[in-house]
Amino acid sequence: MSKSITYTILLLSLFLVSCGGHSDETMSSNNITAKEILADPINFPAISYSGYREITRDSVPTIPQLKEDMMILSAMGIKIVRTYNVYLDAVPRLLQAIRELKDEDPDFEMYVMMGAWIDAKNAWTDEPDRIRDEDSPRNAKEIERAANLAKKYPDIVKIIAVGNEAMVHWQTEYYVEPGIILNWVNHLQNLKKEGELPSTLWITSSDNFASWGGGSSSYHKEDLNKLIEAVDYISMHTYPMHDTHYNPDFWGVREDETGLSDMEKIEMAMQRSLDYSISQYQSVVDYMKSQGVNKPVHIGETGWATVSNGYYGNEGSRATDEFKMARFHELIREWSEEKGVSVFYFEAFDEKWKDAANQLGSENHFGLINLQSEAKHVLWDEVDKGTFEGLTRDGKPITKTFDGDIETLMQTVQVPPTNAEIQAKKQEN
Repeated sequence: MSKSITYTILLLSLFLVSCGGHSDETMSSNNITAKEILADPINFPAISYSGYREITRDSVPTIPQLKEDMMILSAMGIKIVRTYNVYLDAVPRLLQAIRELKDEDPDFEMYVMMGAWIDAKNAWTDEPDRIRDEDSPRNAKEIERAANLAKKYPDIVKIIAVGNEAMVHWQTEYYVEPGIILNWVNHLQNLKKEGELPSTLWITSSDNFASWGGGSSSYHKEDLNKLIEAVDYISMHTYPMHDTHYNPDFWGVREDETGLSDMEKIEMAMQRSLDYSISQYQSVVDYMKSQGVNKPVHIGETGWATVSNGYYGNEGSRATDEFKMARFHELIREWSEEKGVSVFYFEAFDEKWKDAANQLGSENHFGLINLQSEAKHVLWDEVDKGTFEGLTRDGKPITKTFDGDIETLMQTVQVPPTNAEIQAKKQEN
């Protein structure tokens, strides 16, 4: 072999090694795409995140607080968080916090599915009518700010979700027709085509399974079909916990299960809860394919609250406790990893602003970690493994709820009502 050939091979080898190292680095930032992240839930676990500590969102988390939270989530293996709006300062601060963490540690990895909030005209006002097929004047500003943040942080923002549960009919306060969402999705897709946004940035809307055609035919509108074609993937929500009250046919103890132990009865109900979510997921896939479309469908939200003094608690469907939350989280994560379907589990931390007037309301208690910096049962094993060692939230180390006493926890766990009890309650109402 001639010296020139040997030298050429040596240079090529050095080049490939150099490119390989560079590629590994950039694949964890600019070059890795939403498509790759969402298709790999084992290596890129996802979660919903806001991080508000106080009873009002007027108190925005600081950058140090946001960095604290991202370090906790990163220690848990989370690689992508979902946010909900950009009209408040929390998300711009979050992106800055992640940027600072990446600057401090090149190996730090966290990505964002960034929500852009969409309202109907007159939403959240005293006006008698919400004009469902007209934009709120704020929507244009929201989309513009989201686009600007995606341009500023292309290594972090991998997805923009236009609207959150904005198309589902029961969302009476701010419901919009699919055409509103479609217009803004098309606008962002056009910015991608024009080179204003990264071509690999995925655009979607995140909404209830029914809104994506998986429910009543009243949702099956031409603008929805166009929206399904326009998005890069479908982000759908499924909440069996809510439907332990609203549609409880899958819940409860069957007549042929009455002889089982309490734990067996709970397990049967939790397995049916998983099946219920899977059926809603499949209903969206089926409707999409009925329109001649075949693209990824991922779960933008699902979760299980641990406290409720209302429909889901001990005086209602008896669904909310830490044991059932942990079991649902385990079941849906196992399914997610097996099927290659990303699940943005709702949510990372408890928040008390969501039902400010009722602190025992379920909306305040979906977090895996509570506001006392205590890991709920779902994360007890992580505490035991030392996952949170050296980490704090608001100055408090991450400890276990119930002081880690499983017997005390289990005293809060109730068996679901029997089917007969559920039917009797339906008739009462």
